[in-house]
Amino acid sequence: MPAALRAAGAAKAALRPAMAARVVSPARPFTTVGAYRLAAVKPFHKDEPAGPILKTKSLPGPESTRHIKELTESFETRSLNMMVDYTKSVGNYIADPDGNMLLDVYAQIASIPVGYNNPELAKVAKSPEMVDAIINRPALGNFPSHTWASILKTGILKYAPKGFDNVYTAMAGSDANEIAFKAAFMYRRQLERGGPDVDFTPEEIESAMRNEAPGSPNLSILSFKGSFHGRLFGTLSCTRSKPIHKIDIPAFDWPQATFPQLKYPLEQHAEENAKAEQASIDEVEQLIKTWRVPPAAVIVEPIQSEGGDNHASPAFFQKLREVTRKHDVLLIADEVQTGIGATGKFWAHEHWNLQDPPDMVTFSKKAQTAGYYYRTKALRPNKPYRQFNTWMGDPAKALLFRGICNEIDRHDLVNHTAKVGNYLFTKLEGLAQKYPEHFKNLRGKGQGTFIAFDNPKRDEFLAKAKSFGVNIGGSGTTAVRLRPMLTFQQHHADILIDAMEKIVKAL
Repeated sequence: MPAALRAAGAAKAALRPAMAARVVSPARPFTTVGAYRLAAVKPFHKDEPAGPILKTKSLPGPESTRHIKELTESFETRSLNMMVDYTKSVGNYIADPDGNMLLDVYAQIASIPVGYNNPELAKVAKSPEMVDAIINRPALGNFPSHTWASILKTGILKYAPKGFDNVYTAMAGSDANEIAFKAAFMYRRQLERGGPDVDFTPEEIESAMRNEAPGSPNLSILSFKGSFHGRLFGTLSCTRSKPIHKIDIPAFDWPQATFPQLKYPLEQHAEENAKAEQASIDEVEQLIKTWRVPPAAVIVEPIQSEGGDNHASPAFFQKLREVTRKHDVLLIADEVQTGIGATGKFWAHEHWNLQDPPDMVTFSKKAQTAGYYYRTKALRPNKPYRQFNTWMGDPAKALLFRGICNEIDRHDLVNHTAKVGNYLFTKLEGLAQKYPEHFKNLRGKGQGTFIAFDNPKRDEFLAKAKSFGVNIGGSGTTAVRLRPMLTFQQHHADILIDAMEKIVKAL
């Protein structure tokens, strides 16, 4: 049995006499300050503790502090959230070297789908297929394995958004968006040139080597204020969430439109929100028509995640699709954070109810691999080596994604997440009524567990959460964002709600 499961099992066994997990007060070690009932339904992770376990007076504890100090000597640690012992983390609980186990509703920045040390994924990791993929890692563009087509068809392509049967695999979310941009530019120039059979002119070939037009064309990608699309050069020019991401980095002259800033509760501000969304659509169309560097594509997140969990209605995205289609501009749905089940749909753009889907959908995080889906082979470059690098993805990660999807299917986790999200949102509405100053602009209703709210003491809220056995993340400047795993259940929601009430009282 893996060390993580043994440790968690031992912790759970120790708690059985009381039939509940105990949170230990950080101020008074081993003093009970709250009890959580066991779930009425069977947990997805049988070796999880029944609740958070706190063993040190404060976090980080002495062992974590020692490891942090050691790591700081040779690695960047200023962005460190907590030091983790992954061998003892299990299910929805993240452990540290001091033996603390926190309910994790941040999940490695929304990238853990089915729990720490998932036993089914451990089986995938030990499979002959995985051994082959790891130790013989292929340069997929030149030397793909004879099994690569099968791996794609049984995993990445099997779970592609409806209407998509082509994929370029990549390494990470930034990479996925970056190569999607390249595809958009090559497609646009191919159309302008007269089709895929029209070859490059000598002038294009020569000028490209000087980084000048026409070989290096004046084209852009339109994004939205508050967006986050990555930290590579092209994606960084589309990222508009925080200055710290962009300062000192040269940027392209690319346009940004205003993402609608909705007011909550939505039902009380329907007319005002509709006007804000229409103003955004009008601005997008104006920028497409007039920006000095014409957009080849518009990229948009179904929910702006890093920018503060900003939402828009299905009607907004339907109109956006109409505008892009009207002006022959591609639409890229950035599903790096929203994809794979957290919103109660496998792909968040399914909430848009589009008759005409986006042209490309990028993915990463919960997929544990990355890339972009595309609808038409016209988006495949007309010559080899144009969309290319050594790895072009990673079969090992593709196998992991397939294993993740099998777990999602086996437990019906997308529908499960939709139901648990509704339960959690209702509980949060109760907290918002009780503590309105701490749970402002509660949003994400009907979006699974992809929920957020604003708190005037956000950073203190996040820091204090660990003292009550919960790991939570933020977004934007004031938002507390919830990103639990797909295995998050109602009893976890009860623990979270109880902890958040304690956090507010402590503030």
